[in-house]
Amino acid sequence: MKTFNWHKEAEKSWDERAHFWNQSSEEMWEHGSRKTIVPLISKHIPKGSYIVDLGCGDGYGSWKLSQAGYHVVGIDLSSEMIEKAKSRGESEQLQFLQGDLTKLPFPDETFSGAMAINSIEWTERPLEALNEMRRVLKSGHLLCVGLLGPTAAPRMNSYRRLYGEPVICNTMMPWEFEKLAQENGWELVDGQGVYKRGVTQEMVAQLPDELKQALTFMWLFMLRKV
Repeated sequence: MKTFNWHKEAEKSWDERAHFWNQSSEEMWEHGSRKTIVPLISKHIPKGSYIVDLGCGDGYGSWKLSQAGYHVVGIDLSSEMIEKAKSRGESEQLQFLQGDLTKLPFPDETFSGAMAINSIEWTERPLEALNEMRRVLKSGHLLCVGLLGPTAAPRMNSYRRLYGEPVICNTMMPWEFEKLAQENGWELVDGQGVYKRGVTQEMVAQLPDELKQALTFMWLFMLRKV
């Protein structure tokens, strides 16, 4: 019987998706589901901070952060993604490397800020990734996490688990991740939802966070290392 290696399968899957992802990432960051992320980071993390982009994909978000005045290093499991990220251009303010979120190649307390957008849910053991993020972040500094919500189409990648098949998309919900973070050395500083078209701010304004999260495509967390 063939052994399922989550790490290798995830790397292979994202290598195969790199071209498609590269075609759509600019639209996501400029006008779509990721357009509010850099403004949220700019609200909380001082310009000039040294930020790690954990699961950077093709690097467009890292590039956006560098353009906003941050020093950024992007890391991703996929060699194809990193190749596309590097083709955008590296500089003193922006570098990329291939690596595993559960075994980050950085010393303790290297960074003064961190971003992980739709990356923790693609790890086999999310707590290991979260602990590594905590390790490389300076005490008292901030991590921005974007976690896929219940309405996100990519969650269909985990559907085959119902047949007992191994999958590489973790199914944790935003409220589960929030509890996991708070129980493991993080303080919640801020949070906001990203919704599909058809959901307006007026529709969700009076709802508690649990119900807001239940409607989201993605929930953004701003966490402080304590």
